[in-house]
Amino acid sequence: MARWDKFAPALTRRAFFIVGALTLPASAAVPLSAPPELAQVGLPDAAEIARILVQFRQTGIAGDYFLEFDLRTLPRRGEEQSFQGKMWGSRNVEGAITRVVLAEGADREQRLLVQNGGAAAVWRREGQQPVALDAAALFSPVVPGVNLTAFDLQMPFLYWPGVTLEKITRMRGRPAHVFVFRPPAAFAAKNPRVGAVRAYLDTQYNAPTQIETIDPDGRVAKTLSLLDLKKVGEQWIPKSFEVRDEVTRDKTRLTVSAAALNLALPSGLFTPAGLMDEVRPPAAERIVTLAP
Repeated sequence: MARWDKFAPALTRRAFFIVGALTLPASAAVPLSAPPELAQVGLPDAAEIARILVQFRQTGIAGDYFLEFDLRTLPRRGEEQSFQGKMWGSRNVEGAITRVVLAEGADREQRLLVQNGGAAAVWRREGQQPVALDAAALFSPVVPGVNLTAFDLQMPFLYWPGVTLEKITRMRGRPAHVFVFRPPAAFAAKNPRVGAVRAYLDTQYNAPTQIETIDPDGRVAKTLSLLDLKKVGEQWIPKSFEVRDEVTRDKTRLTVSAAALNLALPSGLFTPAGLMDEVRPPAAERIVTLAP
């Protein structure tokens, strides 16, 4: 497992929903009004808070990239399921953009296009056309039986105007800024079960060590954690993630099995209309297989 002190800040980058360097357990429910865990000395001012958030929004895997991954459900009860997926990533004028393909069976697949940024949006292929998902549909499973959603992939809360620095605490022995993002009124009206999102950002590397979705009563409803990192060439990339439903205790684990970095992908790949087109992975010699 990778450690924080083994790579520079430029290498600790968000791929599509959270990047950290430690195995992170799901936390117990903590009300938003809980007292601070550390003495609040030297909290950043408003300008520094804004700088931290801008820097985080602009991070990501450098250049265009391709990932292959396995998505595995780990229910508290019932049988496990596995899905194979592919992901193409880039950046445009709005921010990071990601195309995701998930195989649901031998002849069926789910295709999503996820745009981050101030004008965040998600499209899904339905039949022979792309359909933009509304705020409520963002919380539907990307495939039946998993608790990974388009909201988890998109992270739109990073651009919500209602953000506060709650405190500085310790996460796995390292200090972290704890930001609380509250949804705008229009989003909250369509998704009343989301009271806020809490993100723990490492104070040195400005990378999230944990992200929690909070219900209106202040309880943690879902936790996203990074389990491992892997170095490919000169870049660290996320190796495995876990999404945990704190109510049902079900988990979904995403494990990256192969990667190709520093690509030059066509811009048409990242358009809603492009979701209708079949896309092949990069040439085999560009793809690096990641050991289990």
